[in-house]
Amino acid sequence: MTPCDVAEEVLAAIAAHDDPGVWIGGACADRLRAQARALSEQGPAGRTLWGIPFAVKDNIDVAGLPTTAACPAFAYVPDRSAPVVEALEAAGAMLVGKTNLDQFATGLVGVRSPYGAPRNVLAPGHVPGGSSSGSAVAVAAGLVAFALGTDTAGSGRVPAMMNGVVGLKPTRGLVSTRGVVPACRSLDCVSVFAAFIDDAMAVLDVTAGFDPLDAYSRAAPPRALARIGLGARPRLGVPRADALRFFGRAASEAAFHRAVSACAAFAELEEIDLAPFEEAGRLLYDGPWVAERLAVIERLMAAQPEAIHPVVRGIIARGRDISAVETFRSQYRLAELKRAADGALASLDALVLPTAPFVPTLEEVAAEPVVVNSQLGTYTTFVNLLDLAAVSVPAGLDAEGLPFGVSFIGPAFTEARLAAIARRFAGERVAEAEAEATPSLELAVFGAHMRGLPLNGELRRLGASFVREVTTAPLYRLVALPGAPPRPGLIRSKGGAAIAGELWRVPQAAVASLLAAIPAPLALGRVTLADGSEPVGFLCADAAPSRAEDITGLGGWRAYLAAQAAGAR
Repeated sequence: MTPCDVAEEVLAAIAAHDDPGVWIGGACADRLRAQARALSEQGPAGRTLWGIPFAVKDNIDVAGLPTTAACPAFAYVPDRSAPVVEALEAAGAMLVGKTNLDQFATGLVGVRSPYGAPRNVLAPGHVPGGSSSGSAVAVAAGLVAFALGTDTAGSGRVPAMMNGVVGLKPTRGLVSTRGVVPACRSLDCVSVFAAFIDDAMAVLDVTAGFDPLDAYSRAAPPRALARIGLGARPRLGVPRADALRFFGRAASEAAFHRAVSACAAFAELEEIDLAPFEEAGRLLYDGPWVAERLAVIERLMAAQPEAIHPVVRGIIARGRDISAVETFRSQYRLAELKRAADGALASLDALVLPTAPFVPTLEEVAAEPVVVNSQLGTYTTFVNLLDLAAVSVPAGLDAEGLPFGVSFIGPAFTEARLAAIARRFAGERVAEAEAEATPSLELAVFGAHMRGLPLNGELRRLGASFVREVTTAPLYRLVALPGAPPRPGLIRSKGGAAIAGELWRVPQAAVASLLAAIPAPLALGRVTLADGSEPVGFLCADAAPSRAEDITGLGGWRAYLAAQAAGAR
């Protein structure tokens, strides 16, 4: 296809989608066709994004087009495009139009705009997410190949989750924010929406770079964005279960645990304390950074308060009451929290968190606009304050059919590592879907077949896939059977205890060969788990094996091996 062909297909797709809430000012058809003709004549040489259509959130300047920030009274027409737009057009990308947003990029819901609200592509009747609502929807609906958003509190990630696309939030200062209407200038980032992580990284490769005219621009370390492989199993930090909040949405909680299980197939998981991250996140709207938002629109607020969306006006007006003393105290506390967060990340390759706790309905947001918005930022608002990078990736639909996503979050300038993790996660989700399409049996294992132990390879060679860690109901004894190699025996017994294990999904066709390889006194039978389910699992057929050592008190085979290793030292 030529760029001219692409332009016409894009304009036809926009007309067919028929959602005026996506755009502010509509698609720029004449400008798009003129770009396409010029690119067709010039050819692709030296242009890595030749003929690729994209959209820009309407708080980012494009020469000759109004910048509104979703507030008509604020609108102006810039003479020059933002450097990020100039870089994309120089690489051959074709601008389709300016997209809708929560006014002044204040919101995570996508409905605080006088230009209407885009329709959620995957969940009709639910919010599209914000503030970069139009950009996420334009990509999800197939109207553009990628789109620019901005991200201060999660605006480049929450709408990505809610529409099933990738949302890449780079390190602060990696992409110039000159020519961007600030929300919080010291925290703002230009973000990228795309269908795939490699597409988002290709855009970042074009747009990243030091801008000497942007006071907050930063130069990346050499080869910071070069593609890397994961190599050994990465270490991912996961919050303790009691620290996770889904606000009563059981389907979202289950979707996250399923995503963590997919991560466990390629990574080592380590529980972390989420408290310093959460406390830092609360500072964004409960601390002095609200006053930074006021600095942008203070004159408009004083002269024409009615021009500002009432919810946005109520949030930003609180900035008037914040003192300089409070500002410094919050900065001191943030420095302490960053030190704690950096310590938690020091031994990890990334955190894995829900992108947002749930996808609310339009009615829920209308009834409690501030409360629901605050809940949506539970896992996003701390990222820019703590100078972290993040990417949100789709994690399928939850049990209620609503989109869900997870974010991989790491220190500044770790975009390449996060992208590598995201690729592996996507691959595991594909493998999981293929496995689910094959008739299979869930198998509970409690010994050397667990991950990282000597017989785990047998399960993997049979095509088995890890599901999750499990614990039995308190109905079992665990013994160490005599002989070599050492093997555990799980015995149902009165006065038993809960024993740790793992649940795997094994293709039914492989069960016979697995059964034939099990030595006596082990056998397969039903095992009662703590959640009441009863999968097939490894059991000891002999209730009292001779010379077996009772190790029930250790709670599991891994603990027994650790105790043996410690004794040997």
